[in-house]
Amino acid sequence: MSGYEIAVVPGDGTGPEVVGEALKVLGAAAEAFGFDFETSNLDLGGERYLRTKETLTGADLEKLRQCDAILFGAIGHPDVKPGILEQEILLRLRRELDQYINLRPVKLHPGVHSPLSDVSPDEVDMVVVRENSEGLYTGRGSFTAKGSPFEVAIQESVNTAFGVERCIRFAFEYTTVTGRSEVTLCGKTNVLTYAWDLWQRVFDTVSQEYPEIDTAYAHVDAACLWMVEDPGRFDVIVTDNMFGDIITDLGAAIQGGLGIASGANVNPNGVSMFEPIGGTAPGFEGTGKINPLAAIGSAAMMLDILGETIAAKAIEDAVGQVAGSLPSLRAGEMGASTSEVGDMVVDRMMSSAEVATAK
Repeated sequence: MSGYEIAVVPGDGTGPEVVGEALKVLGAAAEAFGFDFETSNLDLGGERYLRTKETLTGADLEKLRQCDAILFGAIGHPDVKPGILEQEILLRLRRELDQYINLRPVKLHPGVHSPLSDVSPDEVDMVVVRENSEGLYTGRGSFTAKGSPFEVAIQESVNTAFGVERCIRFAFEYTTVTGRSEVTLCGKTNVLTYAWDLWQRVFDTVSQEYPEIDTAYAHVDAACLWMVEDPGRFDVIVTDNMFGDIITDLGAAIQGGLGIASGANVNPNGVSMFEPIGGTAPGFEGTGKINPLAAIGSAAMMLDILGETIAAKAIEDAVGQVAGSLPSLRAGEMGASTSEVGDMVVDRMMSSAEVATAK
């Protein structure tokens, strides 16, 4: 029996509620598929910061480095200035643990309402591979004459050949391993002529090592248009930190909303972190109305990367079935409580063919 040490960061807002449902599903999956896991909770987020002024300590990082994976809820607090928790916890975790890939599946499940009324589920099935440690998110920049009418603010996008190459190579490897067929580079080569010159050159070089994989290029503005007008044209998209942040939220809307949007911050050779994309959902804390499917889907992604692929597929399939059965994926409009939705996923998973085979 395989055993895993999972660090759990419930965080702020509705984070603890959705993480609780993900752990419920993980517990059922462990029993059904014959693996074991232990959890250790870390108090990271706004409440701790307000109490202690601590964000992420060396002891926290050491504990996280010793685990097999991290299940993350959400951070953000109305009494903490925006940027402090995000920069000093979430972004720092990605850097310190070298989680250089943000992996975001965009899949429309049968029965789920999408604002794209004329598309079918088989037309919305793409994965965005976002570089997760460089670009505009490095926090590099400067002010000149701050506060004066002559102020100049400079925000630097830092792109290294090393960082770009490993991101692009991950996209091609992921495409190969998952049986997909095409990688699209999403950038802005006609205007951002330094960073995207580098990205394009590295993309062209790496792609030569994967002759079986088709390649394409799309300016980010055109990609946003095509994601709405013709989402079926995309298979795997690789892009930088900022563009990836933007187009994955568009992807979430296309697949039915943030309630179904799961994500992973991946270090292929180290500790990866898995989180729903929706944030803290202010106003829904403690109401039992928040959708936990994105957190449960993130737990499925975690199992897949840990090697528990059959259990991961069973959870993913169950999430899709439950999503398609709900009247809405919006918080407060699901027709069921947060806990009831978690129970529905467990029920669907336990009645799946994968569980029957495992037994």
